[in-house]
Amino acid sequence: MTVALQGDHPPPGGWTADDLDRLPDDGRRHELLDGNLIVSPSPTRLHQSIAGRLMAALEETCPPDLDVTQGVEVRLSRTRSFFPDVLVTELDAAARNPSHYQPHEVMLVVEIVAEGSRSIDRVLKPALYAEAGIPYFWRIETDSWTVVHAHKLDPAKRVYVEQARMTDGILVPEPWEIDIPLGRITPRSR
Repeated sequence: MTVALQGDHPPPGGWTADDLDRLPDDGRRHELLDGNLIVSPSPTRLHQSIAGRLMAALEETCPPDLDVTQGVEVRLSRTRSFFPDVLVTELDAAARNPSHYQPHEVMLVVEIVAEGSRSIDRVLKPALYAEAGIPYFWRIETDSWTVVHAHKLDPAKRVYVEQARMTDGILVPEPWEIDIPLGRITPRSR
């Protein structure tokens, strides 16, 4: 590990995705935005419960050529790297048991909006996921009740277009036919 990684200062030229591999596992999420390190605290119980339940529900109907997982890094570029809460990837890519994915291997990313990262989850990440060409993006809001916003990439404009705003269940025809009651992903304590 270099001295720059051990201190509070970025390496010369800024952080890269390769630098993330050398950071110690301290229980926090380390993401990159244009060479700047973003450090987030561990997610809350509610956040993790929704992510785990959604992952299990998606896995039940996922086509055999796709794979569902959570919290695995997606390297958008050398200086941009994020950890979606849930993601669906190509099975071939998942079979190599990667520590990170490239955008072309990812079909769907899901971000559960966290209190400390609202602007990043609502604005920044969707814009950068779209720019990277990831076909589908879902945003889950949990402020007063659970709301799922499903977006599909407009490939010509490289922006997401909202396909559905769901408060009773996740019912979408793409990336495969999905019908999940919202109660299925909502923790019992909610």
